[in-house]
Order: sequence, then structure tokens, then C-alpha cells
Amino acid sequence: MALSYKARKRWSLVILVVGLPLYVIIASLLATWLNPNSFLVTLALYIGLGIVWILPFKSVFKGIGQADPDAPPQDDTY
Repeated sequence: MALSYKARKRWSLVILVVGLPLYVIIASLLATWLNPNSFLVTLALYIGLGIVWILPFKSVFKGIGQADPDAPPQDDTY
């Protein structure tokens, strides 16, 4: 079942405001727990985790910056 534009917009806001800070905390705890000794390994870990978080939510964020396709057309003539 596909989400409507308004539902995707609301879920994207929840994901960014609540989910992303939680993910950052979990990712930093994971990086601390793994304790990589090399700067390059740490950098690769953070880059990988920075990319991985968006993959499950790709369909939610797709097209959010565009105009609402479900909205009725606006008549701008006066």
C-alpha cells in the first residue's frame, strides 16, 4: 500500500526529528564500542552508517520537496 503525499511528508518529519537523532546516538555508541584504532576505519564506518540509515526510508523521502501531486490545480489568473 502506497502512502499518500501528506502521510509521506508527516513520516519524513518524524523520521528526521525523532529517528535521525536516535540513529546518530546508536551509531556513535557502535563506533565507540567497536573502537577502531585507525582514522580511516573510523571515517569509513561513519560514512557507511551515514549512507545505510536512508536506504529503508528512500520511498518515504522520494518527492517530498515537490508540489503535492494530489492537490487540485491552482488557478493563478486574476
